[in-house]
Amino acid sequence: MKLDQIDRKILHYLQENARITNADLAEKVGLSPTPCLRRLRRLESEDIIKGYHTEVNREALGIGVTVVIMIKLEREDEASLRSFEAEISERPEVVECYLVTGKFDYFLRVIIPNLVDYESFLSETLLRMNNVASVESSFTLRQVTKKNILPLP
Repeated sequence: MKLDQIDRKILHYLQENARITNADLAEKVGLSPTPCLRRLRRLESEDIIKGYHTEVNREALGIGVTVVIMIKLEREDEASLRSFEAEISERPEVVECYLVTGKFDYFLRVIIPNLVDYESFLSETLLRMNNVASVESSFTLRQVTKKNILPLP
């Protein structure tokens, strides 16, 4: 789908505030409400907009530890990759998982309440998974930046 400048503006303002009313969105992008809503529905139907989410303050909930984990598998065949991906996708503490190039096979971002819970996740989950050859963990000290707004071409 080709996006024009108005589509990009709609996406920008929705990324800033997904709860913006259609009337306010229409005003910001220079349309009347009906055509703005039509464009919005088209962006949703064409899967450009995948959903609307609430950002939760994890520290306020006591889920303050972020761990970046690099995983190396013993075998990298298609069945092994799919098996690892299926198993790791079931873990609620794994909020992101990427297949990557280089020394490791996977990059995980894990959010967990504390170090005791991480040790349990590491020893009872990661190190017991078939085909995991090595695990390297780094604990984040503080978040420097986080952007929820994608740079649109």
